Amino acid sequence: MGLAVGQTITQTASPLPIIKAKNGVPDWAELEQLVKQWKPDAFIIGMPFNMDGTDSEMSIRANKFINRLTDRFKIACYKMDERLSTREAREICRANAEEAGKKFDERSDVDSLAAQLILESWLNENC
Repeated sequence: MGLAVGQTITQTASPLPIIKAKNGVPDWAELEQLVKQWKPDAFIIGMPFNMDGTDSEMSIRANKFINRLTDRFKIACYKMDERLSTREAREICRANAEEAGKKFDERSDVDSLAAQLILESWLNENC
């Protein structure tokens, strides 16, 4: 699961290391540590809609995750359409890796950058 932190004044975000999830369930202890460290005012959750804007199986799971997140931390959650964010993140990561002469790490780099892009989009639309 990709994560990012951001702030409303500059409307910028930075990626954080991914959190591993098993069968769609995150490592709640690791997530709790990050919440204590960063003290977020809100969570922005990327919603994986189908390309036509309808709910996907993953967006239904995302809604369940939002419910669990809200119950656990009592922090507001906002949804942000994440369609094509992974594709954009993959292209950016691949280009950056090639430019730096490094190996492209598909999962961790892409998920973290996608989270950053989603958060920055939400900040630009809502702040």
